[in-house]
Amino acid sequence: MAEARSAVAELRIHDLDEGKDTWADFTREWRKSIVRQYFRTRNTIRNGLWPTSLWNLGAAFSFFVFLMVGDFDAMQPLTSRMWVMGETIRLPKGMPRWLKAFVISCVLGFFFFFLLMQVRRQVLTVLLTYRGWMYLNPKRMSWSVMIWGALTKLFSGYSPSLYSCQRSLPRLPVPPLSQTMEKLLRSLKPLVTEDEYEVFKKEAKDFENGLGPKLQRILTLKSWWSQNWVTDWWEKYVYLMGRSPLPNNSNYYCVEYSYYRPTKRPASRAAILVYYMLQFKTLIDRELLEPLCIRGTVPICMAQYERMFSTTRVPGEDIDVIKHYESRHVVVFSKGLFYKLEVYDTKGKILLPQSLEAQFEWILEDSAKHSESCTEAERSIAALTTMERTDWAKTRQKYFASGLNKESLEVVDKAITFVSFSEETPEHFNEQANFLLHGDGRSIWFDKSITAVFFANGCAGVNCEHSFGDAPIIAHLIEWTMLAEVIHMTHQSTYDENGRCRNFTDYTQAAAKAPSRIVWEVSAPLETKLLAALAEAKRCNDDIDLVVSDFDAYGKGFIKTCKVSPDAFVQMALQLAYYKDAHKFVLTYEASMTRLYLCGRTETVRSLTSESKDFVRSMVNDNVSREEKLRLLHVAADKHQVMYKDAMNGKGIDRHLFGLFVVSKGLGYECKFLQHVLSRPWTMSTSQQPQTQIVTSPDPNLPFFLDKVCPGGGFGPVADDGYGVSYMVPNNRKMFFHVSSRRSCKETDSKRFQGLLDESLMDMKSLFQ
Repeated sequence: MAEARSAVAELRIHDLDEGKDTWADFTREWRKSIVRQYFRTRNTIRNGLWPTSLWNLGAAFSFFVFLMVGDFDAMQPLTSRMWVMGETIRLPKGMPRWLKAFVISCVLGFFFFFLLMQVRRQVLTVLLTYRGWMYLNPKRMSWSVMIWGALTKLFSGYSPSLYSCQRSLPRLPVPPLSQTMEKLLRSLKPLVTEDEYEVFKKEAKDFENGLGPKLQRILTLKSWWSQNWVTDWWEKYVYLMGRSPLPNNSNYYCVEYSYYRPTKRPASRAAILVYYMLQFKTLIDRELLEPLCIRGTVPICMAQYERMFSTTRVPGEDIDVIKHYESRHVVVFSKGLFYKLEVYDTKGKILLPQSLEAQFEWILEDSAKHSESCTEAERSIAALTTMERTDWAKTRQKYFASGLNKESLEVVDKAITFVSFSEETPEHFNEQANFLLHGDGRSIWFDKSITAVFFANGCAGVNCEHSFGDAPIIAHLIEWTMLAEVIHMTHQSTYDENGRCRNFTDYTQAAAKAPSRIVWEVSAPLETKLLAALAEAKRCNDDIDLVVSDFDAYGKGFIKTCKVSPDAFVQMALQLAYYKDAHKFVLTYEASMTRLYLCGRTETVRSLTSESKDFVRSMVNDNVSREEKLRLLHVAADKHQVMYKDAMNGKGIDRHLFGLFVVSKGLGYECKFLQHVLSRPWTMSTSQQPQTQIVTSPDPNLPFFLDKVCPGGGFGPVADDGYGVSYMVPNNRKMFFHVSSRRSCKETDSKRFQGLLDESLMDMKSLFQ
């Protein structure tokens, strides 16, 4: 116990210089502060001026100086008025002519520049509100859309920084109440009987003619002054006020390469991936990461990236809080022990992979020596983050509000990321996914925005907290990190023949701090809490039935030849598989993004429609011809595609209903209609993951990348009697599916459902042969 509370010895590969020369320490910190302030100031100016730039200001100033000094006869009517401005601003009469020209040019240049900036920004915002392009075939764009695209590029600035486009993004509109009611009834029709439908129809009409308009007006008012009328409420009431444990319920995971294994050494793999994650963080901090654009023209909101690193969801008794910090360390977990590892050297540079590798190896060796000196409870501190949120908040307040435990917890909370070394050796991504979703109950700090897990055989993946941001931004990080690892290996090997990190830079690493042990005071009552939390976490984990599979019969290549959207095709297959599994139709959730709008997050696509129901019924009816089944598939897929695009364009149903419900509660109304429609369970929750978000990413259909495509990630089931399905369509040859359910439900079975899904996909393929 005493040894567990001592700091570890100095790292062997570095000598620490801090403290030896006070003036040098001061100069070093002052320089770091200047560099940070420089980037902040520069980015503030760039973002404030975008889509214009200081070059535009310089050009305007130079133009006016050229006109006034040149005094051209043809421009005399203009220049004479410019000279009159000297009298307007009351320049001294004895001022030299060239100096007057300079001052007047400055005034006119600033005025013209400000006018240009406002005009470009407002015109660009108006152009970005246009959504007609999304509903057209990209290969058959009309002249009007092509002109719109050219104007959008013309009024957009060049080389935008990460957040430059934010000021020009339109705000999410509030859908018309009548439109939402119409779409809601349409979505309920395939789920209910005729009598139930008539009841819903009457309730919707009463709401539309009664309380609804009042709630609608308040939502509209909020949309005028807030950046996004629903995002702050969604984060607060859906995520932060949720009291369920984070693992299996809220957090999600992402695995790495499907089959490629660059090294079997976990410390070496962690060094490379953590190094590239820190490089990605630097791009975010300095706003050098290029903002994402759809079709290279339409920017999307990048606000979620700000809290990707150094972020923790702190539990509260009634509501959690997201806290974002500035930090220079990661927390490393190995064999139940926690370590604080500074990942920047004394010059403020990221530790090179070889340095990180040595640090990680030292931690692995030290934890192997001292793990047995700690009790089971001391090695299970992270199990507290698996607790129900109110219980965790009370435990945190009681046992971690002061003393050593408070200091140790602050180190974890403020860490850039949580790095966990697991002793598991999963060979297949199905095994990796099962661990990444919930761990073993004590190896993942579920409150952290990102936990990077490294297995004993060199495999890796992440577990992510959901409230700060959605899966696409983590997918962007994973894609960037894995791409950097692979591309570097094609030019100069990242690992040597023994799987250790190579030195691939000429930079000489400065001194770095040694890792230090994070220790905890575990009293008898806290030990009881810890062991109970661990036991409950293991029980919940055992209840999750997760199956991840590689469907390699065909991919998006074949689907596109069918003239069907790959996403719509998969959604129809999911509906068919579920009907085969349960012999009924259920409310189905598909996540869609709304990041075309400022601070947008997600919207729901209700995938079950009357059209998809008709298609499914035709597929299980041998009396229906193949031609009719094909027709119904195209009708259902086209309907789904329009619904998905509507959701992206702020024309969805569920966020509007949610906003109306929040307003009604705030005004003290108990609206039974909203409670009724919002309480219906999402028996099947689905999500497609983006594969390629980086423009410069290579073609995943190339033979070199076939074993390196990412299977994506997944999540736990939303309903206790339903399925959670995540899928990735990475290239023309295959699809990956992540199917989760609960073993305690006798009606569900993930392996059975995956088999029926494979069968449904083959049945649908046979329609085109």
